[in-house]
Amino acid sequence: MPPFYDARGNIYAVMSPDALRALGVNVPQSAADAALARRSWAPRAVAQICGWPEGERPAGSKPHRSDGLLVGPFQQAAPFDVLIVNTDGTLAERSGNGLTIFSQSLADTGRTPKDGVFVLNVHHDHEDSASPSPTEVLPAVIDCVSGFWLDIGTPGFGAVAVGAKGAGLGEAVINDTPANRVARLAELHPDWQTSVFVRVGNPHCVTLVADAASLPGFEELHETPLNEALTRIAFAAGEFGEGDPCPAGINLQWAARVAPNRIMARVFERGEGPTASSGTSASAVASAAWLCGWVEAGTVEVVMPGGTAPVRLIEQEGQLKQVQLFGQARLRR
Repeated sequence: MPPFYDARGNIYAVMSPDALRALGVNVPQSAADAALARRSWAPRAVAQICGWPEGERPAGSKPHRSDGLLVGPFQQAAPFDVLIVNTDGTLAERSGNGLTIFSQSLADTGRTPKDGVFVLNVHHDHEDSASPSPTEVLPAVIDCVSGFWLDIGTPGFGAVAVGAKGAGLGEAVINDTPANRVARLAELHPDWQTSVFVRVGNPHCVTLVADAASLPGFEELHETPLNEALTRIAFAAGEFGEGDPCPAGINLQWAARVAPNRIMARVFERGEGPTASSGTSASAVASAAWLCGWVEAGTVEVVMPGGTAPVRLIEQEGQLKQVQLFGQARLRR
């Protein structure tokens, strides 16, 4: 049985390539080759590792007992290669909670360097962004809680940054800041009219709403027909989705300002669906909130059903230069 970890309600299994091969899952020797060949092995790995054992699936639960599978490390010392496998067999370019979990698993097995920062290289097969996607990780303690700061990088904004296009993509404005109207989202709810596209490793579409009452409920995100409509928007073309407005798919978030530098959010991930929390989504939400003047640089709290994510925004000369995410993970017993 592989270890399962929890980070703010996001659950991932962690398995080395050798352990998967021992189960008959033929993962290529290098992370780069494994990413390119993911269709040949990832669905089987998800079925064997992330599926519920016979007769153990709780009533009303999701089809999988985890939000994905982390495959790695491919080396015994840093930097470490890792693949983030969604439950539909696709690969994510980055996952804040996933990388927090992977970092904790490395620490638990004595692999992390004693002298501080190390790098995780996430390999994927998305043509719209470079692979591998590197993330610096710094062990830290905040309010007596041990965890990790992840360097999410410099965000990119706008439709071009995420590859959004199509007739259903329009213009909008919030607080005098240019934004977008995504017709397929706007048609689902009268308050979902203004969205900000953000790329922080993964592509994101953050829909800004006036108050928390306009956020979708977490349970509501699981229900048809809303779930089916959002899947068609979020998932990549040919991967259960329709690739509109983004052929490669897009992570969806909804955000409401509830206090200074505090944002409440909901998440619907491409390749996964409704998610209790997401680190890169929290980073995208904080970045979009900064862009439209909802928050100031510094620490922003993003509140999700699975927990609250501290996000540190670093501003230089009026530009958002760096986003850092703090996370902690625990081994599920």
